[in-house]
Amino acid sequence: MAEMATVLIVDDELRITRLVRDYLHQAGFGVVEAFDGPGALQAARAHELDLVVLDLGLPGMDGLDVTRRLRAESDVPIIIVTARTEESDRIVGLELGADDYVTKPFSPKELVARIRAVLRRVDMQAADGGVLRVGPVTVDRPKMRVTVDDGEVDLTPTEFHIVATLAGQPGRVFTRAQLLDAVHGVAFETYERAVDAHIKNIRRKMEPDPRRPRFVQTVHGVGYRFADG
Repeated sequence: MAEMATVLIVDDELRITRLVRDYLHQAGFGVVEAFDGPGALQAARAHELDLVVLDLGLPGMDGLDVTRRLRAESDVPIIIVTARTEESDRIVGLELGADDYVTKPFSPKELVARIRAVLRRVDMQAADGGVLRVGPVTVDRPKMRVTVDDGEVDLTPTEFHIVATLAGQPGRVFTRAQLLDAVHGVAFETYERAVDAHIKNIRRKMEPDPRRPRFVQTVHGVGYRFADG
């Protein structure tokens, strides 16, 4: 993570923006603020940002449209903020390319931790030379080889690509459609449940106890993630 990472906070509730800004300042982050969709896009174009915290319920242009526009212009990490009742919007936000989400009401300390986790994943990707190491798991992408505690795991090509996608960004939540897209190049909604079968096989092969997954974790109502460390 950069020594002074800059975070854009986008929320039309001034109280929330100020609270998050204060916590981020205390944690050593630079902060830029915006209060609506057009303002978020202007700020993203005017500043060198390391991450965006984006509320979905914005005036002028909703957060999903902002996410779509940001992704067309930049690969800056995005954490979306949703109400607890907005599960479908949360999934759509992830599909559009958001990196993580938090639900309102949220703890500012939790948000800071999520921001740090996303930035760590970005740093890991930047330093990746084709071999990923996450705890006892090593993913050698050129050789299509996965080991756990130095023991090789016999995975099919599809299973390998799912593990490589998840392990490439530990802690990030991937929807089933995103995992299918990583494997096949295009997401077919009717086949999304096939991911569950692949995950079951992956756990059987690489988890110490498949009933209590240590590595490939389920995020109920959304998808899967690889344990962060």
